[in-house]
Amino acid sequence: MSLKSLKSDLSGELFYDDLLKSIYATDASVYRILPLAVAYPKSNDDIKRLIKFAKEHKKSLIPRAAGTSLAGQCVGEGIVVDVSKYFTKILSVDKNAQTVTLQPGVVRDALNNYLKPLGLFFGPNTSTSNRCMMGGMVGNNSSGTTSIQYGVTRDKVLEIQAVLSDGSEVVFGEITKDEFHNKMKLTTLEGDIYRTIYSELKSESTQNQIVENFPKPEIHRRNTGYAIDELIKSEVFSESTTKFNMCKLLAGSEGTLAFTTQITLKLDVLPPKESMMVAAHFSSIENCLNAVELVMKHNLYTCEMMDKTILDCTKHNKTQQENRFFIEGDPKAILMCEVKADTIDGVKNLAENLLLDIKKSNLSYAYPTLKGEEIDKANNLRSAGLGLLGNIIGDKKSAACIEDTAVALPDLAKYISEFSALMKRYNQEAIYYAHAGAGELHLRPILNLKKQEDVVLFRKITTDVAQLVKTYRGSMSGEHGDGIVRSEFIAMMIGDENYQILKRIKEAFDSDNIFNPGKIINSLPMDKNLRYVSDRKEPEIETLLDFSKSQGILREAEKCNGSGDCRKLPEFGGTMCPSYRATRNEKDTTRARANVLREFLTNSEKANKFDHKELKDVFDLCLSCKACASECPSSVDVASLKAEFQYQYQKANGFKFKDEFFAKSTRYNKIASRAPKFYNFLFQNGLTSSLIKKSLGIHPKRTLPKITKVFSKVSTVNHRNKGVLSIEKRNRTLYLFVDEFINYLESPIAIDTKLLLEDLGYDVIPVSDLESGRSYLSKGFLEEAKHLANKNVSIFKDKISAEIPLVGIEPSAILTFKDEYLKLADDKASAETIAKHTFLIEEFIQQEIVLGNIKPDQFTLESKTIKFHGHCHQKANSNQLSSFAVLNLPKNYKVTIIPSGCCGMAGSFGYEKEHYDVSMQIGEQTLFPAVRKANQDVIISANGTSCRHQIKDGTQREAKHPVTILKEALV
Repeated sequence: MSLKSLKSDLSGELFYDDLLKSIYATDASVYRILPLAVAYPKSNDDIKRLIKFAKEHKKSLIPRAAGTSLAGQCVGEGIVVDVSKYFTKILSVDKNAQTVTLQPGVVRDALNNYLKPLGLFFGPNTSTSNRCMMGGMVGNNSSGTTSIQYGVTRDKVLEIQAVLSDGSEVVFGEITKDEFHNKMKLTTLEGDIYRTIYSELKSESTQNQIVENFPKPEIHRRNTGYAIDELIKSEVFSESTTKFNMCKLLAGSEGTLAFTTQITLKLDVLPPKESMMVAAHFSSIENCLNAVELVMKHNLYTCEMMDKTILDCTKHNKTQQENRFFIEGDPKAILMCEVKADTIDGVKNLAENLLLDIKKSNLSYAYPTLKGEEIDKANNLRSAGLGLLGNIIGDKKSAACIEDTAVALPDLAKYISEFSALMKRYNQEAIYYAHAGAGELHLRPILNLKKQEDVVLFRKITTDVAQLVKTYRGSMSGEHGDGIVRSEFIAMMIGDENYQILKRIKEAFDSDNIFNPGKIINSLPMDKNLRYVSDRKEPEIETLLDFSKSQGILREAEKCNGSGDCRKLPEFGGTMCPSYRATRNEKDTTRARANVLREFLTNSEKANKFDHKELKDVFDLCLSCKACASECPSSVDVASLKAEFQYQYQKANGFKFKDEFFAKSTRYNKIASRAPKFYNFLFQNGLTSSLIKKSLGIHPKRTLPKITKVFSKVSTVNHRNKGVLSIEKRNRTLYLFVDEFINYLESPIAIDTKLLLEDLGYDVIPVSDLESGRSYLSKGFLEEAKHLANKNVSIFKDKISAEIPLVGIEPSAILTFKDEYLKLADDKASAETIAKHTFLIEEFIQQEIVLGNIKPDQFTLESKTIKFHGHCHQKANSNQLSSFAVLNLPKNYKVTIIPSGCCGMAGSFGYEKEHYDVSMQIGEQTLFPAVRKANQDVIISANGTSCRHQIKDGTQREAKHPVTILKEALV
């Protein structure tokens, strides 16, 4: 059977094109292996067909869920089997028994959102919990921040339904000693497995050997090889009354033994509702670690550590800056200690006792106490740590190789002291963060794995640390698994005799080695198959956009470390990544776009390395929302990558008429504005509008925008007769940038803005004859965009200052001055000065409110309810709180922000017939339902012209710009 035949035989999907193979060549680790194909199975039968194909053709299957593995578990030469698309059902919940049965593609936090109304939750977690999936958590035996209270995933797995390597289906769960021996009588592969387990583990000497060589049992985070040390605790091999459960072995086996299709988990009752966190600050790592045993006596729910390196990374991430509110001074480390109780008084008492002990120790110099949303912000800061490490500019990065070591708590301080001494011998300033209360710190050296000398260090450091961990009988793999990076060291960690037992167990389960080979048993070399070829000649890639801050476009793409934040679902807030949220295809993630661009820029032999259809395909559904620039912990700016790609690709292949039309739409809107009634008749008439849409590739269901008279031709004389302030009493002067969208499509908003500002006492100098260049940027016409950037910078460089700012109405237009112009303009110094003094209209008004220049008593006392949707570029390059503040200015206005992400329109994207369905799917996720749910007397507000158009098309509701609402509220 060929791959083509296999594809037709599956009810799911199979891909073996270069694009999908390059997307799945990496996970969140340092490894890269091009797979044979990628499968999205829909059923158990599909998995059986894949197993049969693998056996017949001597190929392998690599199970994958969210692909956030740090040790290379999800890469390999065989068929990557992605369960994240179709194996996503929560099948049943037994509230009384506190169990849930689900498929492996269920997202951990989505599960807990589902369980919350029942008062239950799944305790183990990870920093990736809003996108990681239960199959991956079982495969890696994940634990996370809560393990000190709720244990690890292995503790929670009650039953696993799986397909074995011969295609047979089996259920593994708790069985008695008698049932175990009955299983041994089966004449099937399942029987062979039970017989092998018994013969390998039955002797007392073997059991003693396991106990003596495996990590200390008090280290609950231990994933070194297969958990045979757990199996021997059952009544089959001891005098205990604990039933045998093969799930103990499968948890942490990384998909190397069987293919999991269904999981039953033990749940916990929701933790106490009241929380407080003491964030103890330390002037040294040593002081911090010496405090761990002390604070752990206080029944903490979490005990997490961040070091200075992590904290410093957060200074430059827009999303995380506001989460740094509690940091005092410049700590070397912070220990985040959380206590919980059922009452406020109870939790206060616990926190006070904790604080008393911390103060007595004299180890900490500051200990702010957090509560409510403050704890969430601090946890967001900590959980972003892994991805934020990708912000290190240049080729040196934090390398995941020794980041998962765990030791017994009494050994932690001494172990870290020895570890630090070891790292100094390698001239390494290691990074320390994560689960101090569990005896596990994520320790990372900084290495340039493009250099052979650092690849050598990669192995040497890992080997030395493995030997050090062994002296403490610790675990080399605490929660991130063995994968490729640590499997080589399993024999060292547990002894060769125990390792041979693991090999024989693997042979019993999977004699043809089809399940995820190269991990745990017969491992791939830890210093081969790296993302980067050592000592390669770095590709020279000329770009029109300036990527110098990242040391070039290739390094901008390389900032993506695969953490998968772009896979979080709409229910978890944020905007990134709109197209993935609609399609649930890995191809449409920010991660995929960055990785595929890296692949082709690195490996293409073409003179124009951008000239690849695969790149066109992977960028096709990118809406250039810019959420990745702020929400991605590594701040990978995919919108800029896409703009540069489009420009370079069009240089080689030309451009379509419709793309040129949309890029130059301002030109045509300008012509139409001379006779708006005539053109609006053409746009709205059924016959002519259909012809226009067809000729421009616009979806027939999409309405066309109305043309308005340009701002300069409409009288803006103030007719309010309120006695405009005299010049000497005016607050300040500003330039009002009336952009090309507002000017030709919604000029009444510009009029409202001018009149509002004048009535509030400002001198307004309108500028309505310039373009921002946004439409050119969106279609990759960068030379035209650059011309406009240089022109606008030249015009404004001697006009804009702290005293006279530039204020704009449409976020996508005015924010080009603060974003793209810094990458386009030749006069960088002037562009940066202008950017500092350029504001979205709501930002400007908010600042004036703070200064006391605009007051609530200037507005109506009427009561109104408003629901506001913010523009993506505002969320990425500014913030929605300014719009919120402005709309709340009238005393009796009640405003809520719709947690809507992207509206789905994104300029021309939502017009195009090939993108219309995805555009509307994105709108249907949160925005449209929220608008439809609002009563008719609720005012819908949106500050983006595309957003207002999308809301109208999707819900038939008119959305007002915040400025219009505020102008109408003036008294």
